Amino acid sequence: MRALLSVSDKSGIVEFAKGLADMGWEIVSTGGTYRTLKEAGIPVTEIDEVTKFPECFEGRVKTLNPYVHGGILYKRGDEGHRKQAEELGITGIDLVCVNLYPFKETIERTDDFDEIIENIDIGGPTMVRSAAKNFQDVLIVTDAADYAPVLEALREGKDDLAFRRDLMIKAFEHTAAYDAMIANYMNQRFNEGFGRYQFISGKKVFDTRYGENPHQQGALYEFGDFFTKNFHTLKGEASFNNLTDINGAVKIASSFGDEPAVCIVKHGNPCGFAIKSDLLESYTEALKCDPISAFGGVVAVNGTVDKELAEKMNEIFLEVIIAADFTPEAVEVFAPKKRIKLFSQKSDRLHIAGDRHDFKHIEGGFVYQTADCICDNEVKQAKQMSETVATPQEMKDLEIAWKVAGLTKSNCVVYVKDSAMVAVGMGMTSRVDAAQCALKKAKEVGLDVSGAAMASEAFFPFRDSVDAAAEAGVRAIIEPGGSIRDDEVIQAANEHGIALYFTGVRHFLH
Repeated sequence: MRALLSVSDKSGIVEFAKGLADMGWEIVSTGGTYRTLKEAGIPVTEIDEVTKFPECFEGRVKTLNPYVHGGILYKRGDEGHRKQAEELGITGIDLVCVNLYPFKETIERTDDFDEIIENIDIGGPTMVRSAAKNFQDVLIVTDAADYAPVLEALREGKDDLAFRRDLMIKAFEHTAAYDAMIANYMNQRFNEGFGRYQFISGKKVFDTRYGENPHQQGALYEFGDFFTKNFHTLKGEASFNNLTDINGAVKIASSFGDEPAVCIVKHGNPCGFAIKSDLLESYTEALKCDPISAFGGVVAVNGTVDKELAEKMNEIFLEVIIAADFTPEAVEVFAPKKRIKLFSQKSDRLHIAGDRHDFKHIEGGFVYQTADCICDNEVKQAKQMSETVATPQEMKDLEIAWKVAGLTKSNCVVYVKDSAMVAVGMGMTSRVDAAQCALKKAKEVGLDVSGAAMASEAFFPFRDSVDAAAEAGVRAIIEPGGSIRDDEVIQAANEHGIALYFTGVRHFLH
């Protein structure tokens, strides 16, 4: 039996080759892999002894040869194939172990296009595809994590068709993701990211019990390794809906840097938010906004949950808590509750992956766009449109309201007072309805909106929203501006003595 080993990542390759050699396999290898195995004392044949042709063009051509691909591709059970291989002097290659040139690491490290081009693997993907195509006769190994299982299967005679088929699927996934990454990079570099084709590929992190509903299947996939590194389960199992809610909550809570922000989300919509002197006070104030909706909700904590905060949160039923971290004592507080789920990023504050692009499925395809960014300077650089100037606290409230509004379903209006959200209306067909719905909710829970700052993620088409805000006691408003009736909106703000700021940036979220 003959194995061809040619890997860019040498992790575990010596142990794998030794395991094969101990079972009597002949090892053939290339370049750096050959040198690594030779130095480790493993009997190994260099590839040019098989190809009868030297590596050339600085290593660009070394395995693209009939003695390699013929050895991989001929069907062992086909008499004609076997006879032709014998006539041509082709020896079978029964295992191919390849991982590809580090294209991803290269584009993250350098912008040198010549170096990037040289790190596009040609021979590797070709061998992987050849071996995967002939998987019934050839084992194809593309993941170092499979070295031990492959050795075990060979030792115990369990390398059956199902085992080989799983490796085959993994191999085609590997080359597909690799080619997609290259194509997307080239389109990003030369076509602003919008080429003729757009490839979206992700690696499975885990299955969810089901999708949005029990009759649907679901799973979490990641583009890079963000969730592998930053999503740690302390208690429970994340559902499909939990993950989408966590995403919304973390995006809001993490958008204020190191500040002790707490965001409460229900069904993808924020129903509580606050930044106070510490996390305990922030959670307490956030909960006041809509304690009914918070029941069974998802809470994102931009910091470490300690025992005192855990005891406070444990007073009501919360389905999920995602935090930068938890103290061991905090985890113990939640231990008796069976239904609560705890997830940590094992960090000092919450982080998001910061994807550069965004997409949404529609029937028959998807729409694709550059990702929206609600930048810190949007409020700092907002243009004062009114005669009244906002106070420092009102400016802070405007910043909070603006960021929450931009990360909440349109149409959306957010009211913030003393760094805590006191009312929110979201996902409405009318901006006036969103404002009125928010005020109605605040009244129901006994929150005083007077003195609050208000944000709308898109412009007010009429002055009626400003008039309604003034009646509720709002003292400052921030919105993008850009309506043909901006003059009427500004006039209304001046009539009511409201500080009005335009950002010039709209943040629809559909």
